[in-house]
Amino acid sequence: MLRRQHDCVIVANGAFPTRPDILEELKRSSCIIACDGAVNNLIAAGISPHHIVGDLDSVSDELRRQFSDILFHNPDQETNDLTKAAEFAVEKGFKHPVILGATGLREDHTLGNISLLTTYCRMFDTVRMVSDFGTFIPVTGTTTIECNAGQQVSLFAVFPFGSITTHGLRYPIRERKLPVWWEGTLNEALNTSFTLELTGEGNVIVYLHHC
Repeated sequence: MLRRQHDCVIVANGAFPTRPDILEELKRSSCIIACDGAVNNLIAAGISPHHIVGDLDSVSDELRRQFSDILFHNPDQETNDLTKAAEFAVEKGFKHPVILGATGLREDHTLGNISLLTTYCRMFDTVRMVSDFGTFIPVTGTTTIECNAGQQVSLFAVFPFGSITTHGLRYPIRERKLPVWWEGTLNEALNTSFTLELTGEGNVIVYLHHC
C-alpha cells in the first residue's frame, strides 16, 4: 500500500480510503497535500493536512479561517485540483508522491485522474495512485515492478502506444500493442516481481490488485 518509499501524500476529493493500513500510514505521513475538496474527509478522519491547494471553492468559511496559513489558491480553470496539487508538490521539491482519493465516486473523474499518471510520471522520480482496492503505477520504459506472487495485474496502454513484452506474468505478452483497454487486464504475477519491456513511445499504467 503506502509502505513503499514516498515523501508526500496528495489527497484528492474522490473516495476516501477506508483500509486501516492505508489510514494508519496516512496519519504518519510527514507531508499531506490536500486538494481543497478533500479537506472535509481528512478532518472527519481526524487528520490535518499540511497544505491545501486548489481553487478553494469547496472549502467552507470556517475551514478557511482554521487553515488560513496553509491555503494555496490556484484559480486556473484549465486544469483540475489534482494537477494543481501535483504542481505544488513539484514546487516544494517532492520526488516520490503517492496519491489517494483520486478514484471512486464519479467515473469520469476516476478515468481522467488515472490517465494523468502518464503526465505526472514525467514530473516526479516515482508516483503511485492508491485506493482501497489496488495501486496504479505509470510506466514509460522497461521497468521491473515488485509485487506478491499470485497478485492480480492489469496493464492499460495509453496513447502513444509502443510494443509491450512481459516477463513474469502468467499470460505472456510478446511485442504487442494494446490499444483496447481490456486486452491487458486480469493477468497474474508468477513471482515477487515482473518486468515490462516497452518499445517506442509506449505509455502503460500498471494496476496491482491488493491481495
